Amino acid sequence: MQSWYSSMAPDQRRTFWACFLGWALDAMDVQLFAFVIPTLLTVWGMSKSEAGIIGTAALVSSAIGGIIAGLLADRIGRVQVLKLSILWFAVFTGLSAFTNSFHQLLLTRTLQGLGFGGEWAAGAVLIGEAVDKRIRGRAVGSVQSGWPVGYAAAALAYWGIFSLLPEHDAWRVLFLVGILPGLLVVWMRRNIQESAAFEAAAAYREQTSVAANFALIFSPKVLPLTVMASLMAAGALGGNYTILTWLVTYLRQTQGLTVGMTTMYLAVNIFGSFCGYVGMAYLSDGLGRRKTFALSAAGATLTVLAYTQFHLPLGVLLLLGFPLGLFQSGIVSGMGACFTELFPTQIRGTAGGFSYNFGRGIGSLVPAGVGMTSISVGLAVSIGIWAACSYLVVFAVALFLPETRNKELELHV
Repeated sequence: MQSWYSSMAPDQRRTFWACFLGWALDAMDVQLFAFVIPTLLTVWGMSKSEAGIIGTAALVSSAIGGIIAGLLADRIGRVQVLKLSILWFAVFTGLSAFTNSFHQLLLTRTLQGLGFGGEWAAGAVLIGEAVDKRIRGRAVGSVQSGWPVGYAAAALAYWGIFSLLPEHDAWRVLFLVGILPGLLVVWMRRNIQESAAFEAAAAYREQTSVAANFALIFSPKVLPLTVMASLMAAGALGGNYTILTWLVTYLRQTQGLTVGMTTMYLAVNIFGSFCGYVGMAYLSDGLGRRKTFALSAAGATLTVLAYTQFHLPLGVLLLLGFPLGLFQSGIVSGMGACFTELFPTQIRGTAGGFSYNFGRGIGSLVPAGVGMTSISVGLAVSIGIWAACSYLVVFAVALFLPETRNKELELHV
């Protein structure tokens, strides 16, 4: 039997790898900050609240960037916006290496977030439109498995650089690694074509404006979908960003692990995350989008509470990192395909970009909330409560979300 990947045409495979690498490099650049938090708490005397504010500021700006990118993706094309987003976040990640204070790093990370948000808005729609409906869940979910690959690259760079250099220099070198994603754009210029669905909507684009397109996502027919998609993203990303932002600090400060041990624990979590993206992508094509969301959310809630609220032996904690990553990423895996199917081509970038990134903006408040409440209740309790509440939102939305598996992509509202 022909595999879903081999069934794709050569141009579809190139699009797949462009989006996969975009996700991986996006994740690498975003996660570099999580690795330098413990160092900056010492070197700069930065507080956990300030670290949470920087993390949240980047995520809030990514929400703004994603909404703008979605609008542009429906006007100038998915591929053009994807390339611009990658270049943007690479430049500002590199510039973070030259900061010398909380406020300077807050500025560079906030600007970096604009490109980070834009990458998802363009890439998810591009790959969702490029492949056949029967393999859309697996293709889009597998593309998003680039996130843990990028996370692993950041962890590997962290381990290598911090092992070779003193911490007060290593964090700057680590940020400089974030310039590398810009090289992907050179390859994309020659090898990636615009989606046929975007080209088919050319006549419509000539007859409407950006403002009119944006207004459609709040029309009576589309608004319920926009609200549910936004809530889904808010819950999934609120929980996900909590783990991504605070796990390194939790392992190093609460559990007292060394750099090497922290990297090993993260490796288990990252492997689980990769399996979650791929495994839940297959499940969403087989079981359906709604049931996969509900299963992932329930699993994520139980796992994060066990990981943070029980005083488990370190060996058990190491193993529990796998399902922690599996479920937290399993939720995100299905969103790209689902959002592509929920909205018609004429507003797909706009509606998907707005829903995902408005939800991201709400979810991005959660890491800051963790930092603030950790002062009174402790970091472990704070992580567990905030993440579990976020995942319960996903479970509730999954009960009402329309099932979109195998849905033909619509052109107009």
